[in-house]
Amino acid sequence: MRAAIAVLFFTLTAASTIEPAQADPYRWCATYGAGFGSESCYFMTIEQCRASVSGLGGFCRPNNLYDGKPIAMEDVRARRRS
Repeated sequence: MRAAIAVLFFTLTAASTIEPAQADPYRWCATYGAGFGSESCYFMTIEQCRASVSGLGGFCRPNNLYDGKPIAMEDVRARRRS
């Protein structure tokens, strides 16, 4: 019985420390080459993406992992004080 309680306590403790997954904050992906090249999904605007593929060949597409939510950045100064 004590082992079952210990396992339950450990499971609840471990589950409470898990952070939710965050989606990709970048809306656009650039695929370089004829579809067999590399891909970069670090563009917030279509203009940034188009400038990146300009002259190299390739195309821009919407990022499938983009959820549209703004990213809340942690204040580093507040963390340093504590």
